[in-house]
Amino acid sequence: MPTTADVARAYTALLRRGAFVAAGDRFRAADVKSIEPRALPGGTAAEVTGIVEARAKNARWSAVQRIDDLTIDGPFVTGNQFALFIDMMITNRASGEARPFTEIAVFTVCDAKITEERYFYE
Repeated sequence: MPTTADVARAYTALLRRGAFVAAGDRFRAADVKSIEPRALPGGTAAEVTGIVEARAKNARWSAVQRIDDLTIDGPFVTGNQFALFIDMMITNRASGEARPFTEIAVFTVCDAKITEERYFYE
């Protein structure tokens, strides 16, 4: 069975290639918990549970924002968790306004699947 480090490296490699949906579909557990610091625009709760809900949350975000540049530091693995430092340049699709966006993402892994993803940003 893949280790947390194996999952972290493979997941991060997919993200770096822009394969966000594929990364989630391959590595998220069916009952994944996805946690943001606060509710997102468009009525998305700060915390959603389940792969269908996590996919929908990401789809809503992608419908509003476009990632123009992406840099990921990590993964940094400790026990059954790994963290990524993510820097992006994102553009609001409606207004065309571009801005930098930085977050720290912490993932918990069990049985080679991500069971929780937690995002930290301002």
